[in-house]
Amino acid sequence: MDEAFRALADPSRRRLLDRLNERNGQTLRELCDGLATTRQAVSKHLSVLEAANLITTARRGREKVHYLNAAPINAIADRWLSRYDRERAATLADLTTALERQPMESPTFAYTTYVTTTPQRLWAALIEPEFTRRYWGGIALVSDWQVGSPVLWQDAPGDEPRDLGQRVLAAEPYRLLSYSWHGFQPEHAEHFGWSAEELASRLGERRSKVTFQIEPYGTTAVRLTVIHDDFSPDSEMHRAVSGQLDGSGGWPELLASLKTLLETGEPMPEPTRAG
Repeated sequence: MDEAFRALADPSRRRLLDRLNERNGQTLRELCDGLATTRQAVSKHLSVLEAANLITTARRGREKVHYLNAAPINAIADRWLSRYDRERAATLADLTTALERQPMESPTFAYTTYVTTTPQRLWAALIEPEFTRRYWGGIALVSDWQVGSPVLWQDAPGDEPRDLGQRVLAAEPYRLLSYSWHGFQPEHAEHFGWSAEELASRLGERRSKVTFQIEPYGTTAVRLTVIHDDFSPDSEMHRAVSGQLDGSGGWPELLASLKTLLETGEPMPEPTRAG
């Protein structure tokens, strides 16, 4: 957290974060475009931001792509805001965003966390039904995890797994897992209090995809990077998985529970939502 505050103290680095917030997933060349700063200076600023875990990177062919990482900011909010205050602040932020924002062309969610475990155990936590059930709020993901195979959702033990249209896109054990994401379901409308018309408008969003990258970190930990992208412009699903919708913890909450489960043997308790 100290490194994050030191990194944020520099206005040039804050400007780079603002640019990634406007359009997540940019190369060094794209981030340098229009800045009165040398490529070398921008590269040094990015190194500081990456060391502070404020950004995360991934390879796209021969290019290195930079993403805004939500994890440190989420940790700061967890430290100084109660859950009730966070939800009130999120409501005000949503109002401000609704009044000020331009629709995002192609939003991306990226999150990097470090887990004291092995790549093999983390892989098992991502694909084994009885593992996923413990931190997905009772949901088990069922698949043979071969490319092209469905990823089914089982709501409770003994229930028939549901096919929500998700398919495995890549699976390299202990290193990389990617699958397409589901669209909104009727239960989401009930959970978020949407009308039938509001749900219908959101069913037109294109399917996004989520990718998990696993890398050893030292001898006792792994670096897990989650990139969820390919959303429709101004996507409501992007806001849901980012935890920006009231009543949705999204990936930050889910990954915190995964980390807690792997490190302590128990997932985080279910949160008490403010009424």
